[in-house]
Amino acid sequence: MELNTIESHDIATASEHSASTGRTAKKVFVKTYGCQMNVYDSQRMTDALAADGYVATDAIDDADLVLLNTCHIREKAAEKVYSELGRIRDVKAERAETGRELLIGVAGCVAQAEGAEIIRRAPAVDLVIGPQTYHRLPDVLARVRGGEKIVETEYAVEDKFEHLPQPKRAELARRGVTAFLTVQEGCDKFCTFCVVPYTRGSEVSRPVAQIVAEAERLAEAGVREVTLLGQNVNAWHGVGENGQEWGLGRLLFRLAEIPGLARLRYTTSHPRDMDDELIAAHRDLPALMPYLHLPVQSGSDRILKAMNRRHTARDYLALIERIRAARDDIAMSGDFIVGFPGETEEDFEATMRLVREVNYASAFSFKYSPRPGTPGAEMDGHVSEAVKDERLQRLQALLLRQQQDFGLGLVGRTIGTLIEKPGRQAGQKVGRSPWLQPVIVDDKAGGIGDIIDVRITRTGYNSLFAELA
Repeated sequence: MELNTIESHDIATASEHSASTGRTAKKVFVKTYGCQMNVYDSQRMTDALAADGYVATDAIDDADLVLLNTCHIREKAAEKVYSELGRIRDVKAERAETGRELLIGVAGCVAQAEGAEIIRRAPAVDLVIGPQTYHRLPDVLARVRGGEKIVETEYAVEDKFEHLPQPKRAELARRGVTAFLTVQEGCDKFCTFCVVPYTRGSEVSRPVAQIVAEAERLAEAGVREVTLLGQNVNAWHGVGENGQEWGLGRLLFRLAEIPGLARLRYTTSHPRDMDDELIAAHRDLPALMPYLHLPVQSGSDRILKAMNRRHTARDYLALIERIRAARDDIAMSGDFIVGFPGETEEDFEATMRLVREVNYASAFSFKYSPRPGTPGAEMDGHVSEAVKDERLQRLQALLLRQQQDFGLGLVGRTIGTLIEKPGRQAGQKVGRSPWLQPVIVDDKAGGIGDIIDVRITRTGYNSLFAELA
């Protein structure tokens, strides 16, 4: 399964000096590509490096270490990384002329997939480290500073989460009132379009005690909303505090008991792992937000079978019906791939029919792009780019209309909004609706971390505007 892809961004902190020594600290610039789990991983890599004397910077020119935390979901993802490495290589060469060192590292799923090929194609790179071994970063860097080039992509035997240092409370508070928390990694579904089982490995679930401890630290630092992450998060199962095996629904109930945590979310799910207990959590747990990202990928049973999704369109629609019966205000989100090998116009129309029947509040849609090493890449009947483009435009137009209609349906309603941060415009703050939309409110409407009732007055392209109720 894949998480929602997001724009690349940089992890940084305002801290520029070592508090413990008073000396100028080593600085790391982390650029993150891809999904929410990569954002979480970048934060945890920053935590690991903090124990090694690094502070984060948002300026690459100030950095002693540059890390690219990469994503391998989309076509040409690796080429984008090599292009970025070319630019950083030039910075490294300029540094060398003045006697200053710059180390370059590649982490994440491209690192896992490409391994030593990265250093062969980009000799300026000093280290390549996979998503299961980034807790070893301080040791790897010590070896790099000793003159080695390191490729660390073997799956770790030890639990990386147990070996990661915990960030200080001030650092957690700086990151804001919402947080990601990885509870599950890897996927055993082997959808034929997806590279995740090969870059993230088989499904692994973190134990309850470890998850609860991390959530409690987040809450103590002022976090009000936590999103549980996993490549296939609703397949999570772990040993609970009573020694019994828990599912995700029971874990959500336990996390809702933590003082200060007011909102819970999770992503990304597989329809086959949506069990009764988890559906009941949507019905019975007020802290669980009424928004569910549940990818279907196609509305054609023939294509779903070729994708190895192991559910039919009818299965998916019946599941949606059960979920909505449990929580009638739930908003559905999904993922769609158009132009999978062999997709006919009839197959595509089946997807359009499913979209009309479900009526999504939001969705992510993509043209199929073959990933090397996946079964889909070797299939016959690849669809032309022109046909994929035309189908994607039709699908996205329908999904956009549904998203806009959902937003318009909220105008005039009073909803709870979590105030997250200052707005882009003076006199504004930005909150988050229960359905994940940004909500623009007056600066005086509430403080960061407050959950306030607001009345929706109008909609923007991707956001809502509101006044105090």
